[in-house]
Amino acid sequence: MDQKGCLLSPSNIIRIAAVLIPNEQGQILCVRKEGTEMFMFPGGKQELWETPAQAAIRELEEELHFELEEEDLDLYGRFQAPAANEPGFYVDCHVFSTFDVFLNYTPDVYEELAEAKYFSPKLRSKKLAPLTRDVFEAISSEVR
Repeated sequence: MDQKGCLLSPSNIIRIAAVLIPNEQGQILCVRKEGTEMFMFPGGKQELWETPAQAAIRELEEELHFELEEEDLDLYGRFQAPAANEPGFYVDCHVFSTFDVFLNYTPDVYEELAEAKYFSPKLRSKKLAPLTRDVFEAISSEVR
């Protein structure tokens, strides 16, 4: 069960991978998909044959046309939260950091993305997906 008493089962868990891409001001890149309201980290669903890192690399290439190698990624942590755009589902996410890779990256959006912009990890907003808010909380608690 999760913190709200909802039963979690393999049928309502979505495996995803996401990447933290910072800028020089310490803000983290978030994206909003077409037809949705909430911002989340770049990334997406993990295919059955992929490792979390492989999924993260593939999704960044599709969404932002940015190429990474596995050695560019460091596992920041694994987080679970309600899915932002799929009611009744939860995400189980491997979150990777690239804190030394993209300091001057200006995002363009491709594929299913509508928008990409940087946010401070201190932001607490309903515009952010639940997972994004949880990770921002973890990042903010580290730098206090």
